[in-house]
Amino acid sequence: MGFLSQFQTYFWTIILFLFMVLNCHVNEAALVLPKNVTVTAVFVFGDSIVDPGMTNGITRLMHVRTYMDQFIVVKINENFNIKTNLFFSNVQKLICSFFYVDGAKLNQTPKGLHAEEFGVKESVPAYLDPKTQLQDLLTGVSFASGAAGYDPLTAKTANVIAMSGQLELFKECIKKIKGAVGEERAATIISKAIYIVCTGSNDISNTYFSTPFRRPHYDINGYAEFNARYANQFLQDLYGLGARRIGLYGLPPIGCVPSQRTIGGGKNRDCYEAGNQLAIAYNTKLSGVIDSLKAVYTLPNTKLIFFDIYYPLLSIIQNPAKYGFEVAKKGCCATGLLEAGIFCNPTSIPLLCPDASKYVFWDGYHPTEKAYKILVSITTNMHIKDFS
Repeated sequence: MGFLSQFQTYFWTIILFLFMVLNCHVNEAALVLPKNVTVTAVFVFGDSIVDPGMTNGITRLMHVRTYMDQFIVVKINENFNIKTNLFFSNVQKLICSFFYVDGAKLNQTPKGLHAEEFGVKESVPAYLDPKTQLQDLLTGVSFASGAAGYDPLTAKTANVIAMSGQLELFKECIKKIKGAVGEERAATIISKAIYIVCTGSNDISNTYFSTPFRRPHYDINGYAEFNARYANQFLQDLYGLGARRIGLYGLPPIGCVPSQRTIGGGKNRDCYEAGNQLAIAYNTKLSGVIDSLKAVYTLPNTKLIFFDIYYPLLSIIQNPAKYGFEVAKKGCCATGLLEAGIFCNPTSIPLLCPDASKYVFWDGYHPTEKAYKILVSITTNMHIKDFS
């Protein structure tokens, strides 16, 4: 209660939106790569789903949406003495709450999933983590920053590293790699690496639906198109830095995560259709960006892959028993209706379900490790050959 007492003058409701799938595999063994696929490193860009600590220590503003569409801004910083553990990544890291949680303690965070899948290494460290060594850069790091998005306003309002800023850090990383191993080997590392881009959900939840800045100017399709242009430019810029094998993640059925059911699903807590509609429109535009770049051969000698996780996750949510789950409409942590972040940290609230493997969702927003493993089995196995 020490933490809550410091906020007693605020009336606020924490609402977690989004998630996005990174990956994981159903089988414990790593994915078997085709003989003609060699992966030297894995570099990651995006938001909290793939942020293993980049956003640590950054003071942010959290925009919270209530039923009346009133907005409360909560400033999070060291003065509140919140126990924050750098992590903000993979399975249960929040895109909207902006609180830091130690995923290792929760045993829900499968670190470095892409790197492990491609047989590179067990985890992908954050580029800005003080513990990250020069040797780590040679096999890949994450530049992702929690709460980032394609829309520049998304990162700006959250005070995190924008996608353009992540590219600047990658440029810096390339210089360090060249200094360590020389131009020739550096070129091989960069060209044969896998690049994962995972963002966009914050644009929907944090910017479009939770602030008054974009909706007056864009309808759902217009906003999706607006962000697709930024995605297009990001991919071209990444190509310009040497990337040749890029995997772009689409958005999940945001309206079906527990918190969104609670907020917009009515008394029956059905899926919040407005969120899903924008996610579908967003995915259509992102997929179109990939198709367009391939069609006009804008990026020669490049493998561009779109990972559609919307329908695989929706299938799990709608048919939980088919995938070995019992609960799909609420999370394992606390009430399972809204909580996430520090509210799902066992050191803060010991209200956890007895067996998380029975739940599709870990908290009000993010899937459990088991759900991630199933999703990655579907998406990665479907597209691994496309990187050859």
